[in-house]
Amino acid sequence: MAGLFITLEGGDGSGKTTQAALLEAWLGEQGRRVVRTREPGGTDLGLELRQIVLHRRGHIAARAEALLYAADRAHHVETLVRPALDRDEVVLQDRYVDSSVAYQGAGRVLGGDEVRELSVWATGGLTPDLTVLLDLDPQVGRSRLDAAEKSWDRLESEAAAFHGRVRDSYLAIARAEPARFLVVDATLPVAEVAAAVRARVADLLTEQ
Repeated sequence: MAGLFITLEGGDGSGKTTQAALLEAWLGEQGRRVVRTREPGGTDLGLELRQIVLHRRGHIAARAEALLYAADRAHHVETLVRPALDRDEVVLQDRYVDSSVAYQGAGRVLGGDEVRELSVWATGGLTPDLTVLLDLDPQVGRSRLDAAEKSWDRLESEAAAFHGRVRDSYLAIARAEPARFLVVDATLPVAEVAAAVRARVADLLTEQ
């Protein structure tokens, strides 16, 4: 067996946490060792940076925000992700480079190419074997957050136009890299989404 790097992407309220938990359980049943993590916040340093970028009161300049995410990603990949892959484990991660391209590149209008280049440098070019994009209308996602009585963080609180740009960016990335992406309609029942994800991951495991 070899290490496998799987990322989950999507707008707020798209169900990434639920699907990550279901996939983690299934992979365990297949006898795979799984490291489940997230960005930002997958390490001790990441937790501190997460508090800053998502919950700090007051303005953060857009470029500073992008750099904070890149700093978290650089530390996370070097200290947690690559070591796990070297141990032939499956890294199952909530958000990665595509999030920065969508949220900072498109949402903050910094430019997707520039933001991607920053993250490629930060990670030494580490690319997921599979990225699952849970596609959801931003208004539906926000309704889900409200229904869960969840307080919104800095990015979740952005205007509808911001989240529209984020979704459009995600879909554009997926169209540009179809071999890496599985795009799933996040309005489908949880079990149907999970089945589609498992089928794609099963193919990857067979190819190893």
